[in-house]
Amino acid sequence: MEEILNTLQLDSFNLQSVPRPAIFIIFVLISWLIGRYTPGILYTVVSRFTSSKFSSVYDNLIDPIEGSLRTAGTVILISLSMVWLQVERYQSLHDFFSPFVDLMVTISVAWFFSRLFQQFIRIYGIELLKRLGLEVDELLLVFETVINIVIGFIAILAFAQSQRFNLIGLLASLGIGGLAIAFAAQKILEQLLSTIVLYLDRPFVPGDYIRLSNGQLGRVESVGLRSSKIRASGKNTLFIVPNSTLISIEIENITRAKKVMVLLYLDFHQRLDEEECALVRQVISKGTDAVFGIDPGSTNISFITDEQGKATRARVTFFILGSNQNSIQLRKRLLELANQTISDKLASFNITFTTPEPTVYVESPVTI
Repeated sequence: MEEILNTLQLDSFNLQSVPRPAIFIIFVLISWLIGRYTPGILYTVVSRFTSSKFSSVYDNLIDPIEGSLRTAGTVILISLSMVWLQVERYQSLHDFFSPFVDLMVTISVAWFFSRLFQQFIRIYGIELLKRLGLEVDELLLVFETVINIVIGFIAILAFAQSQRFNLIGLLASLGIGGLAIAFAAQKILEQLLSTIVLYLDRPFVPGDYIRLSNGQLGRVESVGLRSSKIRASGKNTLFIVPNSTLISIEIENITRAKKVMVLLYLDFHQRLDEEECALVRQVISKGTDAVFGIDPGSTNISFITDEQGKATRARVTFFILGSNQNSIQLRKRLLELANQTISDKLASFNITFTTPEPTVYVESPVTI
């Protein structure tokens, strides 16, 4: 027994003799190793203590954003390791690294929750709106942007609070000062706020061809703090338009006017006669035309019978309309739901099919 006590005392002495920064570095390495397995640890806990239904929710929400969860878990563990530097001897070292670690934690956690909310909207939000009979449109993307702004604002407040910085008091004082500045320099503030609106809304970026409300077509060369420079097509002259004017007029963005052609194949398990082909064409046309963002009337369906005459393949093409990548992704998700609706509808007529090849998306920008 005495030998065991001597051994424990020796180990305790050796641990105390190790410098705190060295222990901190060791725990940072351990945090990095454990953080890499954060998704697996979370999945094990979820699958062990919840039903298979919750495991399915995990697969839909967490699995696609494992990278963000891995980063957040690693940074949080590193933040916890900072406790080894909270001694009087190394307090200055702790105070130096603490803001950077807190900032990393705030950014990683905010980014994870932003991605998580985006997955929730894409997986469950669209389906919920359709069940409620509501139209799914670009407003969903606006709502997603608003939530991201709220998450960012909460992250800023949390970081300021962790640094004992009275951000709310500062904003209040700036608000009072802002009123005085607004009366003194109303025009300057109007131009600056207009520029902020342009950068947030991004109706165009340098390099885009746009048409102004007066019919003038030009190429955006730059977006400045007060005005934007637009090179007129044909005459090659340069328009300098105040940003406050651009946010109040109707602008047609020619560059972003693009269509995405969708090409997919449906393999039916039996040979379809003319009546069945007509039924399939009707169901597919209604299913695709009902999807928000698909060019109405663009659906084209052709049928091909195999050499043995025992099966039929349908080739379906149509166009998706969209102005940015987020809206295109939203329409692709709606198309997946429409595909399930078409499958269920045809199954009620004892017509089943498979999609052996992945759906092909081909961008087709508008040329000037």
